[in-house]
Amino acid sequence: MYSLTVRDHFMIAHSFQGAVFGPAQRTHGATYVVDVTFQRRELDDDDLVVDIGLAGAALKRVLDEYNFHNLDDLEAFQGRNTTTEFMARVIFERLVEAIGQGELGPGAEALAAMRVTLHESHVAWASYEAEL
Repeated sequence: MYSLTVRDHFMIAHSFQGAVFGPAQRTHGATYVVDVTFQRRELDDDDLVVDIGLAGAALKRVLDEYNFHNLDDLEAFQGRNTTTEFMARVIFERLVEAIGQGELGPGAEALAAMRVTLHESHVAWASYEAEL
């Protein structure tokens, strides 16, 4: 399996509901470094997994939807804890939409899987990965 990874970052504020979260129940900020790994079984006719420029641009567009926002204020997340794990899946799903809309070029149609990893710090991160 071949893979290509692009990286970007975004900054958010949020809070969590539930005693399990302790002090994180209060509003706090996070700066996530985001890695997205695209996978395919064979390279395309240009020997690419996916166009790296288009992949980076699509990731930036998705992250811009949340960058500098308090996630507690976004209607889509009402009633949810926007944990690192949860947000990895949200970004994954938004990138699947971008692939379906052709934002990563025609070669992206042959992608087999994708993994989105949000690095919360240098010692903790979470991922969501699935076949496409």
